[in-house]
Amino acid sequence: MGLTITEKILLKASNAEVSASRRSVSKKHSIRDKKNISTGEFIWAKVDLSLGNDITAPIAISEFEKLKIKPKIAKKIVLIPDHFVPAKDKSSAQQAKILKEFADKYKIEHYYEVGRMGIEHALLPEMGLVGPGNLIIGADSHTCTYGALGAFSTGVGSTDLAASWATGGVWLKVPETIKFIYKGKLNKWVSGKDLILHTIGDIGVDGALYRAMEFTGDAIRRLDIDSRFSMCNMAIEAGGKNGIIEPDKITFDYIKDRVSAAEFAVYKKEAKDLWSDKDANYVTVKEYDVSKIQPSVACPHLPSNVLPVRSLKKINLDQVVIGSCTNGRISDLRLAARVLRNRKVYPHTRCIVIPATQNIYLQAMKEGLIKTFVDAGAVVTTPTCGPCLGGHAGILTKGERCLATTNRNFVGRMGDLESEVYLSNPAVAAASAVKGRIAHPDEVVKKND
Repeated sequence: MGLTITEKILLKASNAEVSASRRSVSKKHSIRDKKNISTGEFIWAKVDLSLGNDITAPIAISEFEKLKIKPKIAKKIVLIPDHFVPAKDKSSAQQAKILKEFADKYKIEHYYEVGRMGIEHALLPEMGLVGPGNLIIGADSHTCTYGALGAFSTGVGSTDLAASWATGGVWLKVPETIKFIYKGKLNKWVSGKDLILHTIGDIGVDGALYRAMEFTGDAIRRLDIDSRFSMCNMAIEAGGKNGIIEPDKITFDYIKDRVSAAEFAVYKKEAKDLWSDKDANYVTVKEYDVSKIQPSVACPHLPSNVLPVRSLKKINLDQVVIGSCTNGRISDLRLAARVLRNRKVYPHTRCIVIPATQNIYLQAMKEGLIKTFVDAGAVVTTPTCGPCLGGHAGILTKGERCLATTNRNFVGRMGDLESEVYLSNPAVAAASAVKGRIAHPDEVVKKND
């Protein structure tokens, strides 16, 4: 029986030397020189990158310091304060300070302070820190984003994060894989965000529980890298252990200027086997004709409560948020600006735009996108996860509604338990900001625009 791309990455990682003492853990779990791997099997795998943020890393740091040792993988640790920054109060300032002091103490190269940082799941790919075949863990559920580059990436708890710093590895259970095949041509205004919302709406928020979600098909091969990031980012909203797309030309075009020539050569060489075998085993195969998918919105209070935009015209909005690790990249901002250009945000609706990284912010300035947003009556903030988790910079009060390009709309996600959050792609969000209600982009952008 052949292997899926997820299984191949895990097999390779489980054959890598992780800790000099790991053989003493249990001879029963000896994994060196494994020739195959099985779903449901527990493996000890080498970590290529270990990520923490200002919410999760302080817990990991506290546990790690109890060991009274130095990090085994200091060069592979990434610390990014992005959830409550710039600090909104004394407590959030203290959280960020813990990261800074730990980075100083152990000379953590990949620590990114405000002004250098970005939303973690946009920053790491942008900086070339993740790539095809990598095994990446992060104490943040949306670490699954990097599957867009052909990596196995998944969220873990803070104690698992601390353990990886001490040993260089992580215990994982090999997940079953669901194969999602997308065929056909995308309709106007439809993006990867709509494909993943449609998929979650189909299978439910637990439809891929602890399973790898492998996205493939001719429609996926035509998707730009940002749409791929959006899809893999939201695998966790279906309960997925990871989302993953086999690397191709689009993948390598993205990473080639972000890594050294030597690193690029290694990625290219190893990617030759980063394809699922024809006889790989899938627990389920789902097929979608994307020509039947329209711009969609996830309604409160689940990402699976998905409806077409055109059926929601009577939903008035108090706030629109364009940004996050799901849709805060430059193509997302370009799309939103296209809709907002020469138009005004509805007078009684707030529109908050959040470029996901400093480089994206600068690029948006160079292209005049920031001016477009400000001229329209939107506000543009520094990179932050703030409103997505109800942290700051866009908290909702009782009875308020927000349409966001974020990834979750649970009860109280953006603030008050009696507020509501809807999810959409950036074009729908921008059109809705103009109308002050959920709106299809065609209601705003005319054919000759």
